[in-house]
Amino acid sequence: NNIKNGIYPAPLQSLWAIVALLAAVHFAKYGIVHKIIDRLVLLFLPGTTLLWQLIACTVFGLVVWLSLIYSVRYTLKLMLMYKGWMYEQRGKGRVISIHTRIWFLFVKIFSGGTRPMLYSFQGSLPRLPLPSLKDTMEHYLRSVRPLLTDEKYSRMVKLAEEFERGIGAKLQRYLFLKSWWATNYVSDWWEEYVYLRGRSPLVVNSNFYGIDAILINPLQTQAARAATVINICLQFRRLIERQELEPILIQGIVPLCSWQYERVFNTTRVPGIETDRIVHYTDSNHIIVYHKGRYFKVFIYFRGRILKPCEIEVQLEQILSNDSAPAKGEEKLAALTAGERSAWAQTRQEFFFKGVNRQSLDAIEKAAFVVALDDFPYEFDKEDPSKLDRYGQILLHGKGYDRWFDKSFTLCIGSNGRVGFNAEHSWADAPVMSHMWEYIIATEFENGKARPVIGLSSYSLCLYQR
Repeated sequence: NNIKNGIYPAPLQSLWAIVALLAAVHFAKYGIVHKIIDRLVLLFLPGTTLLWQLIACTVFGLVVWLSLIYSVRYTLKLMLMYKGWMYEQRGKGRVISIHTRIWFLFVKIFSGGTRPMLYSFQGSLPRLPLPSLKDTMEHYLRSVRPLLTDEKYSRMVKLAEEFERGIGAKLQRYLFLKSWWATNYVSDWWEEYVYLRGRSPLVVNSNFYGIDAILINPLQTQAARAATVINICLQFRRLIERQELEPILIQGIVPLCSWQYERVFNTTRVPGIETDRIVHYTDSNHIIVYHKGRYFKVFIYFRGRILKPCEIEVQLEQILSNDSAPAKGEEKLAALTAGERSAWAQTRQEFFFKGVNRQSLDAIEKAAFVVALDDFPYEFDKEDPSKLDRYGQILLHGKGYDRWFDKSFTLCIGSNGRVGFNAEHSWADAPVMSHMWEYIIATEFENGKARPVIGLSSYSLCLYQR
């Protein structure tokens, strides 16, 4: 699949078609192709037998094939730089301009006729455009104008002009260089300075939640619904690992960057004194289940295959029926992930650097994801909106110690079978989690487990490589 993504939109079979065509032209001794292949045989190969001529045809065909592929990909990248389609009016009585319709047609042609895979368009996404320093300063002054008095704004204009003539020009040159060697010159800074350097608690400030499709009639047995959703999550992870998931395409044609999908699973945010870091593990063969103050390590594979929902349900039933008391400090351990980041980092260094604590923390952080089996229901009532508010509060922060806020996401299951998730924000934008959540709800519906009415929205769409 790496090869398929690398050569998209051309199918692999096209290589053999081009080699066969060039070999036929060569052996017919026709045109410049025959001369080039003859030249290759004489200069670089030890003989002129039929075998060596076929090898020369294959090598030359490979070069021609790769040249065509990268020409198409670069052309598609140039076309995707056009953003006029965003501003076209749509709806009843509206007509899209002729140049946008022509652009749509050519993008469709150059995108190929085969079904794209998760990373098929990564090499065709345009780089994030770098605005000029003058435009940046104009936008800055426009944004601060409503916040300043006339006197303060006049002073800000002078400071902006001074910056533009001085160090700003030097910084712009550095940024220009970075924009050429980085696929996105702002994403690493954005991730670090907007998210990872923040010392405030993740709860409310960073983490977000997703709610169940509220107009459904789901499985009301907690273990059964949890097992079903866990199994679908693992299917989604397998699609990502095999790169078989289809990328998000706006209007079915404009691709979004898929890089963030790599970190949906097996990912955790590790606290630091000054800045956190995101750690992603290539694989994980277990999940962590939290119930009534206790953490359980649940394996999700058997002989190389994903466990079936019924097999996962058996393990969850054992956890729900287990009435053992939590170990000392275990019940509210996750409150550390809900507090100030520097305090959590210091505690981690002092108490979790070796022994059983280190092993237990590794088990949690290296898990595919965390599951919280709550001992109370998640309720929704059209006549009582406060229940939906309470539902959201439970998913957003719970009790403050029953969600592992550092993990990429915690899957939350109510005692009545309702589900939701709490997701850490720094590793990806919301559309990635929205995509997974929509996949879970839709797959559950297709399997006959529920009758949903789905209404999902997403934001912060990434049209450039992140």
